[in-house]
Amino acid sequence: MDLSFLTPLYERAGPWASVYADTSTIDESTPERRELHARQACRDLLEQGADEATGYAVYDALASYTHSAAPAGRAVFAHGGEVVLDPPLAIRPPAPVTSWSVLPRVGPLLGLAGEEPVCLVAYIDRKGADFELRTTLGSRPAGQIHGEEWPLHRTASDDWSERHFQLKVENTWEQNARDTAEALSACQEETRAGLVVLAGDERERRAVHDALPQRLQPLTIETGHGGRSAGADSRLLDEDVERARQEHARRHATAELERFRAARNPSVDGGIVVAAEGVPALVDAAREHRISELLVDPDGPDAAREVWVGDEPDQLAVRRTDARYLSEREPHTARADDALLRSAAMTGAEAVMVPPAGDSAPDLAGPAGGLGALLRWSRPDGT
Repeated sequence: MDLSFLTPLYERAGPWASVYADTSTIDESTPERRELHARQACRDLLEQGADEATGYAVYDALASYTHSAAPAGRAVFAHGGEVVLDPPLAIRPPAPVTSWSVLPRVGPLLGLAGEEPVCLVAYIDRKGADFELRTTLGSRPAGQIHGEEWPLHRTASDDWSERHFQLKVENTWEQNARDTAEALSACQEETRAGLVVLAGDERERRAVHDALPQRLQPLTIETGHGGRSAGADSRLLDEDVERARQEHARRHATAELERFRAARNPSVDGGIVVAAEGVPALVDAAREHRISELLVDPDGPDAAREVWVGDEPDQLAVRRTDARYLSEREPHTARADDALLRSAAMTGAEAVMVPPAGDSAPDLAGPAGGLGALLRWSRPDGT
């Protein structure tokens, strides 16, 4: 997961209100039910010590949701009387989460928002395409491409001149497909989308797919649902995109676990270990900005382990007595997963959710304790 969308949460010192709410059911009783849930979340926050302005900001946000682009749920992060971030959730929370803590409670996002790549959707027809970027925060337009508009339609005549005209039509279609593929490639490179979805009629999307550069072929899928025309079935397209994103996430998690195991146990003589696991080693790596990718099992025992943190992302320690690593102000305790995710987000690292360690599936087992990392570099002593 690209954690850059979390940076607004770390630009202000805590404490923070964090709430995960189920918004998956929509019927005539939805407004009343959500108002009750909003009221309970506000009450829980106030009981945990939240100020009234922040508690009521969360209440207003939860009570006002009437629909959602990601119907499974919402996460709400509030501070200083305002909601700072409220990303949609791909998976409904198994139970409500309400937290008032020095760091925002972002750990559940890995399991609920999903390890989903940024997705670039191209709505294609013979004239060009509209591009849409789908991220953890929702969707937004990402540009469009207009190809040649004449000639575009074939005729049924066998006349030689008409056959010549039809050849021009074919050439126009092919040129528009090449132009669309070129624009799509540039857009993907600019947005760093990890998945490209082509929507539209089969002939047009296949032509664009074939014209894409080789580097995009493994990242691209086609769907017959949705399209550029008004009234295209967006619901089925959403389902296709979600399945593709989840499958992409599974493949990515498996690949990263393989990289982690190889980095932790280099097989070549003299190989350097560029992986870490366990809270002490990860805290040490985070202080030195060495984490490249954080591997997290949200249910692992180390995720909830208590660490000490200061105001800055690299101010964290396993023990309070490690004062040299903390700020001059009074340090605070925080969950290890939240502290490490803050450090990862603010140093340009990524995170991936991994399955728990165990003997049942050793090939898929994650790091011991549920927390590990691939490192940017290793110390001369191999740590």
